[in-house]
Amino acid sequence: MSQRAATHPPELCARFHRASELIGRRWTGAIIFVLLKSRCRFATLRDAIPDITDRMLSDRLQELEAEGIVERTVIPETPVRVEYALTKKGRALATAVDAIADWAHRWTEEEAAKPRAGNSEGRRTKLSAANERTPARDRGTPPRARLRRFRTGD
Repeated sequence: MSQRAATHPPELCARFHRASELIGRRWTGAIIFVLLKSRCRFATLRDAIPDITDRMLSDRLQELEAEGIVERTVIPETPVRVEYALTKKGRALATAVDAIADWAHRWTEEEAAKPRAGNSEGRRTKLSAANERTPARDRGTPPRARLRRFRTGD
């Protein structure tokens, strides 16, 4: 072991840490990956990224816009159209994203496609979310009957 290594413990680069925390947040990499392919509307992004909620997509897009990685363009048509695209700063991540994609193709196994809970388009609905929380025997039972069953312990 060299004298230098013994006296200077490794340090984390603050800029690297900040960048990896930003880019490594859940869904952020997927958003950047899709936007590297083309500019997209909100619904297109949502449909391209399995299991992301509207709220989470909106939050991540706002964070990326605040960081100068994504630009939001409002096109004044009827109805108003909003598109998202990567800025120059965002497109500069292409090399890093490509390297991660190459690594993933080499070292990770592809997961089997999971069917999404919800309607035929795969979007979750209030009814499908409620059904996940309701025991199978009570699905389709009117709420009053479920309450009666609960009170009687049946």
